[in-house]
Amino acid sequence: MTPSEGARAGTGRELEMLDSLLALGGLVLLRDSVEWEGRSLLKALVKKSALCGEQVHILGCEVSEEEFREGFDSDINNRLVYHDFFRDPLNWSKTEEAFPGGPLGALRAMCKRTDPVPVTIALDSLSWLLLRLPCTTLCQVLHAVSHQDSCPGDSSSVGKVSVLGLLHEELHGPGPVGALSSLAQTEVTLGGTMGQASAHILCRRPRQRPTDQTQWFSILPDFSLDLQEG
Repeated sequence: MTPSEGARAGTGRELEMLDSLLALGGLVLLRDSVEWEGRSLLKALVKKSALCGEQVHILGCEVSEEEFREGFDSDINNRLVYHDFFRDPLNWSKTEEAFPGGPLGALRAMCKRTDPVPVTIALDSLSWLLLRLPCTTLCQVLHAVSHQDSCPGDSSSVGKVSVLGLLHEELHGPGPVGALSSLAQTEVTLGGTMGQASAHILCRRPRQRPTDQTQWFSILPDFSLDLQEG
């Protein structure tokens, strides 16, 4: 399957929701809870980006690489660049492939890219990082990564960057959650009722008023979406 064929796969309404979450680039904040997990939606967005031919980097800190890749077919898995910080987060084994500085070092390295191809960076999870790093430091790096395609005075042609950050908001106080929320171009708060999941989507476009909508959905085993009316 070619990227263009993959991008046309699925229903128009499914792609419309996924496209709307990725359209603005920048930080896409996925806020989940104990009742309504967000990793499945994160993986649905990763799949969508991969099928569109984007470079997709996964910074895996919270679950193993095998668990994250589970459910993707081989075509999707072959397109993902996986950075495994789950097995050895402090680089005690001194492996050559490890980034100096761990996940934060990996993010900083991505700030130096000059590739015109759009990039999606999935952080699984922001909560893992926020519990181990100063909030101000993490926010500064996230801002630098997610805005590198719009830096004033930069004449290089850098492709659009989307940073997908999974946040377990019950683990954090209002200060850190508010700081990350202020950085996000798109914010998704997962909830639901009677066993049916919903996503409240808030989009902040430059020089425009924020817009919001609520979408009811379920995620299928292959990480495509089944959208509900209303």
